[in-house]
Amino acid sequence: MFKNFSNFFSTVEVKNNRSPSILSLDKIYSSANGFLEFFSLYEGMTFQKGLYRIHNIKEMPKWNGIVTEAFPNLIGRIYCFSYDWLGRQFSLDPSRIVDGQPQILLLEPGTGDALEIPYNFIDFHEKEMPQFPDACIAIEFFNEWLSLHPEGLKDNECAGYKTPLFLGGVDDVENLEKSDLDVYWSICARLIQG
Repeated sequence: MFKNFSNFFSTVEVKNNRSPSILSLDKIYSSANGFLEFFSLYEGMTFQKGLYRIHNIKEMPKWNGIVTEAFPNLIGRIYCFSYDWLGRQFSLDPSRIVDGQPQILLLEPGTGDALEIPYNFIDFHEKEMPQFPDACIAIEFFNEWLSLHPEGLKDNECAGYKTPLFLGGVDDVENLEKSDLDVYWSICARLIQG
């Protein structure tokens, strides 16, 4: 399982098959097909200098809370599991169940948008992301940004908008700066709610 995901990111080394600690997690996570297998392989990993990153399980409740501050109307629908280079959080959405599986929700701090992605956890990682990486994680925009910042991003960083798009900012690399992920979400949450 997750062969297409692994091939897309050219993962040479994955974590040993260990059981992720799910005792503190909501059952929504363990109900998503493939979640436990995926996290036993990739928990806490960063791919391609920060393009896509998987949360550590112990951090997921914290991120659910942070994201809920920006999107309080989505309380009960936010179950974060990963994030991308723009700081966008990927979440399971238990309010949208298809064939018994929660669909994906993309939460964007720079635009103030919550986008419903019509895929479950496995299909998102095995089909959608490898086939349509630009639509999922803005890979072309990332490569443009990376040409100016070849060192990439640390786990706690994102390329945040200096002026968020919902405040009239321009969607180009000149409007991006390295930001602390927590601080960026905190600022954007206040602006989204303000």
